[in-house]
Amino acid sequence: MHDNPTLLINTPITLALAIVALWLGYRINQRIRFLHEYNIPPAVSGGLPISALVAIAELSSGWDIRFDLQLRDLLLIAFFSTIGLSARLRQMLEGGKMLAVMLGLAVVFLLFQNLTGTLLSLMAGERPLYGLIGGSISLAGGHGTAITWGQLFEEHFGLENATSLGMTFATAGLITGGLIGGPVGAYLIRRNHLSSDQHDPELPHVDVGKRITYMIELNSLLTAVLLIALCFALGAAVYEWVSGFGIRLPAFLTAMFLGILVTNALELFKVEVDHRPIQLAGDLSLQLFLGMSLISLPLLSLQGALGMISLVMLMQALVITVFTVWVIFPMLGRSYDAACISAGFIGMGLGATPVGIANMNALTSRFGPSPKAYLVIPLLGAFFIDIANATLVQVLLGFGLFSG
Repeated sequence: MHDNPTLLINTPITLALAIVALWLGYRINQRIRFLHEYNIPPAVSGGLPISALVAIAELSSGWDIRFDLQLRDLLLIAFFSTIGLSARLRQMLEGGKMLAVMLGLAVVFLLFQNLTGTLLSLMAGERPLYGLIGGSISLAGGHGTAITWGQLFEEHFGLENATSLGMTFATAGLITGGLIGGPVGAYLIRRNHLSSDQHDPELPHVDVGKRITYMIELNSLLTAVLLIALCFALGAAVYEWVSGFGIRLPAFLTAMFLGILVTNALELFKVEVDHRPIQLAGDLSLQLFLGMSLISLPLLSLQGALGMISLVMLMQALVITVFTVWVIFPMLGRSYDAACISAGFIGMGLGATPVGIANMNALTSRFGPSPKAYLVIPLLGAFFIDIANATLVQVLLGFGLFSG
């Protein structure tokens, strides 16, 4: 596959396909009732069919089809800038308690995730190291972690195809996390009769038939764009400064922190800002980011050991669902925020932080806002999960079971 010629889809076409995927997802969710009822993100239900068509095109043409995703990465920074600009100090202090609880629970879950993968590997007669690949390395870690550890396992432990297998599990995890996170969160909300206690600022609009026209003052929109641009610029400067000390943080995290500082500084100096255009810009950035991410999923990496992969993902999905419903949700207080964080944790624990955000977005767009969830999950997924994951894998490799 790697020797095939590469066809690069440029940014405008990638953006157009992402919009088509979102439109398709909304239409599919309207037509197929259970997708709407169980809060499957439109980006998942619309993006997967398009990524499947791309995989078919790759098989039939012999080309490697790749998408230009530079705009996607900028959209993620824009989204987290709006999250920071919407964060109030009081919400952050309240969310800090939940974050502290989630830090400890995440470590416990990573252990269970690796235990599940290891047991399945032993039952299949494979080396236990494959269990770590089918555990937190690829699932909670994602594609980047899977590549890093996969190469190390191949070079130092002679583990065949560790990198490609890790990429396969990471892709399967993205899909699985997007499919089950929303339904689990909706189940917790309905079962416990929960509702949001936050006011959702609503943009003035005219509703004519099925068409909605939003009325946004140009000055307010320009202010929103200016604030997001400031988060970009100042966040990039902080990112470069921190990198100089050898500290590696995701670029979106510094932009979010700057957004928090800016919005609370404006509030301190009694500067009034209309946050509704900021919210709209955040929603647009997130949806386009998710659409571009889903259409570019490398589904061909799932071919091969499909049976074993399906079994591992089924068991891992069961483990994270049980852990979330019976441990995380109760420990966070059985609140609406706890349900939204639970949905986000499933997406993050099986796939990546953006999948967790997509799950939460599917819930909050239907049941109401949850600012705490949008603070806890990004902070948890930004760097703590990776640090905890790397540390735990290093500890496990010290055991004779894995070093043999």
